[in-house]
Amino acid sequence: MRRSILVFLVATLALSSCGWRDSRINPRNWFGNSREVRTATVVEPTNPLIPRRSSILERAPQADLSEPIATVTEMRIEPTNSGAILYASGVARRQGAYQARLVPANSELIPDEDGVLSFSFRVVYPQGATPTGSEHSRTVHEAFSLSHQALRGIRTIRVEAAQNARESRRR
Repeated sequence: MRRSILVFLVATLALSSCGWRDSRINPRNWFGNSREVRTATVVEPTNPLIPRRSSILERAPQADLSEPIATVTEMRIEPTNSGAILYASGVARRQGAYQARLVPANSELIPDEDGVLSFSFRVVYPQGATPTGSEHSRTVHEAFSLSHQALRGIRTIRVEAAQNARESRRR
């Protein structure tokens, strides 16, 4: 009896060291660590001399007061039973940033041709002046849930800020 338990324990230890941690079927290895990448600013061409068409019954759209956070400092993707959760942390320009959200590039969560799903990390700043403060007091955290269907064609997830972006590639 003792020998069979000893053999069982040795076999268990041998199998546990087979490399499950580095396996591609391990859900924790689906995406690697994030890394910082450069961003390019895009300016939309608009002509202010051409008026917008409007109707008498049309309601004015609510103004979006959010703007990109200054920098993204951390990004990670953790698997769940229903897909994955994208966590992002960033540092705002000044204290008091609220209503943080990760806004997908398109509402259907469809990646581009290269399999990249992009998010914009946006916050709303108070109307009044607020102090800059320390980096710790300006840090904002946000998360976004992704389903298995949304993850199907994605090879890279990218979170963009005003000054930088972070991305994580699928292994």
